Formats: sequence, structure tokens, C-alpha cells
Amino acid sequence: MPKPQKHVFVCAQARPPGHPRGSCAQLGCAQVLQTFAQQFEQGQLYGQFALTSTGCLGACDQGPTVIVYPDAVMYAKVKPEDVAEIVSGHLKEGAPVERLLAPAAVWG
Repeated sequence: MPKPQKHVFVCAQARPPGHPRGSCAQLGCAQVLQTFAQQFEQGQLYGQFALTSTGCLGACDQGPTVIVYPDAVMYAKVKPEDVAEIVSGHLKEGAPVERLLAPAAVWG
């Protein structure tokens, strides 16, 4: 497998209902992850980019969250319909999708 140009991490953290932090699982991360996987399959992108589900990325109130490395770009409140724009704009063209960027406060 070639070294990926970028690595996409989709938060898949699950917490019990009523947990004070909530979770990306409750906010639809499974559909976001599935849509990324479909985009990667359809575009034959797995040789260029990697996709991983991960635990908490720390921005629970902004979920579902997605982070792209090595760019260290975090996306907030991502919906399945946003995935194609992230793939085409950020992954393929190198231009982060401004409207989906997480607030700077998530970085501490």
C-alpha cells in the first residue's frame, strides 16, 4: 500500500444517552463514515488517502467531527451531504472547506 497523502479520521465516539458531553455517534457519525467510505471506493481513492474511525476528538459539542492530517484541519457538524465537498475540495484540491471548519477554540 502506498503512503497516503492525507489521512481522514472520523470521530465514532459513543456515549450513553444523557451523557453531559453527548457523542458523535448520537449525532450521525456512522452515516458520515459510511459516506466517506463510499466516496473513497467510488473514486478509487484508498491508494491516495486513508480513512479511519476514531474515538473522541475532543470537540463533542461540534460533532460529528472529522480531522484531516497532516493538515491538522478539523471539520465540525459534518453531515453526509458535506463529504463530497471535503473529498473534492480538501483532499483532491488541497483547499479546506471553510464553512465546515471547527471553531479555533477546539484547539484549546
